Amino acid sequence: MKYVILLGDGMADYPLGELGGKTPLEYAKIPNMDRIAGEGTLGLIDTIPDGFPPGSDVANLSILGYDPGKYYTGRGPLEAASMGLKLDDYDVAFRCNLVTLGSGEEPVMEDFTAGHITSEEAKKIIHDINSGLGSDIFKFYPGVGYRHLFVWKGGPVSDKTTPPHDINDRVIKNYLPQGDGAKELNRLMRLSQEILKDHPVNRARLMEGKNPASSIWLWGQGRAPRIEPLTEKYNLKGGIISAVDLLNGTGIYAGLEVIHVEGATGYTDTNYEGKAQNALEALKNMDFVFVHVEAPDEMGHEGNIEGKIKAIEDFDEKVVGTVLSKMHTLGDLRIMVLSDHLTPISLRTHSSDPSPFAVLSSVDGENLREGNPFGESSAKNRGILVSPGHLLMNYFIKNWRGFVEGKRG
Repeated sequence: MKYVILLGDGMADYPLGELGGKTPLEYAKIPNMDRIAGEGTLGLIDTIPDGFPPGSDVANLSILGYDPGKYYTGRGPLEAASMGLKLDDYDVAFRCNLVTLGSGEEPVMEDFTAGHITSEEAKKIIHDINSGLGSDIFKFYPGVGYRHLFVWKGGPVSDKTTPPHDINDRVIKNYLPQGDGAKELNRLMRLSQEILKDHPVNRARLMEGKNPASSIWLWGQGRAPRIEPLTEKYNLKGGIISAVDLLNGTGIYAGLEVIHVEGATGYTDTNYEGKAQNALEALKNMDFVFVHVEAPDEMGHEGNIEGKIKAIEDFDEKVVGTVLSKMHTLGDLRIMVLSDHLTPISLRTHSSDPSPFAVLSSVDGENLREGNPFGESSAKNRGILVSPGHLLMNYFIKNWRGFVEGKRG
């Protein structure tokens, strides 16, 4: 048996008046996801346990079968794994965004992506940040686009920090770090602004009419988790395909091989078809592949309705459709498509509502075949709720037939 998970990050949403009461997912033309839901089994997965932040870190741990209450320690250490950084027991890793802050006495969070700064530009900035602020205790590491990493040796984990994508257009003073290490974190963020205010990369970006990276923003801290690889748990060989360090790092902890795809960007210009083709190639030698596409989530954060619909349609056509078209060549196969969490246009950040999923199996007797379209309303009204969400992976890999027969009965 082969297993494929195809995930459109933040695809799910709330109904919008601009779309006649439909969500972007329901409005979009998604024949391939509709086929999986209609011919297979549709449901809702509750990926965010009570009391946890509704982020991709928590959600994707759940999707891969890990109880966040047992395994979640923070976002930073997951990203560190993707960068090849081995954290000591008392190292604390923080996500380090490059952001654009507004000017004035009370600056606002104008752009948590610094105008989707390129990795090449960002690398120069993070190098200079580390030269100016780094030490034996503090280290800054370049990542992808606006997403980077800060490691504090022996740092505290009790700080309260806020994801910058949660505070679009808000005054930042009420969301600065608080807690044991807050004074040091705020100092570093403030000093970064001095380094960046006349940085050559920013001067060039401003001349081109682009947002500058005017500050770092530190959040998502944690120490390295201890996780049993799912490859050992299920005795399989697997891979993960994503453009972002968070997902790749989570995959590394899960024992998955990171499969790099040329042109994968973590945005709407990503190489959708390349991800699908690499997944199909990997399945020749692997039992399990997880494909992650970030683009719908980015459009949700931007509040871009048309962009989100386009990202969902591209995901359906170029990723889901490409894999489905070759399904018959792969032998026995279960394919799951889902959203990890909602990123509602109306909120421009994540919410903790359950998200739709659908599974199609090539094996007789493993599909409900109820003809449901893929979407939030149909999943809620006619689908199956899996809560807590980390249980779904075990059904998907070990006992999908029993799960479906139980629901059919």
